[in-house]
Amino acid sequence: MDMIIYVSLVASCVSLVGLFSSGEWKTLSSEMDRYKLGKVSYVMNLVWTAVIFELSSLFSNAISALGLPVVPVLAVIIFHDKMNGLKVISMILAIWGFMSYVYQHYLDDKNLKKSIGIPTTGSSDSPEAKGSGGQKIQTSA
Repeated sequence: MDMIIYVSLVASCVSLVGLFSSGEWKTLSSEMDRYKLGKVSYVMNLVWTAVIFELSSLFSNAISALGLPVVPVLAVIIFHDKMNGLKVISMILAIWGFMSYVYQHYLDDKNLKKSIGIPTTGSSDSPEAKGSGGQKIQTSA
């Protein structure tokens, strides 16, 4: 996931370098003044366009990571392509990579919840078994 974010960040930086190196940044204030809905609306339009662009890029990369192991199977089914050893190995590696991707997100989410104090479903400590300061309370059964 970090690599996907880094690619999007580099693309945004390259776009900003292009904006400043071409001299287009000098006309932004006049564009803002001529914008019919006002300066605040102009800036909000730019900001939300950038946010949507980043999110769609992130979503696109996640979907392509999901589709990677599916493509060889569909090629065999739809195009009657032969399944040779190289395709099997590449498909196994793609599935392994995707499962690692999903598992890492699971671990990151679990660690985040643990660090902020949200109990996870696999935890043996119930929320009732802790005192207000977080210390365990001994209960007799």
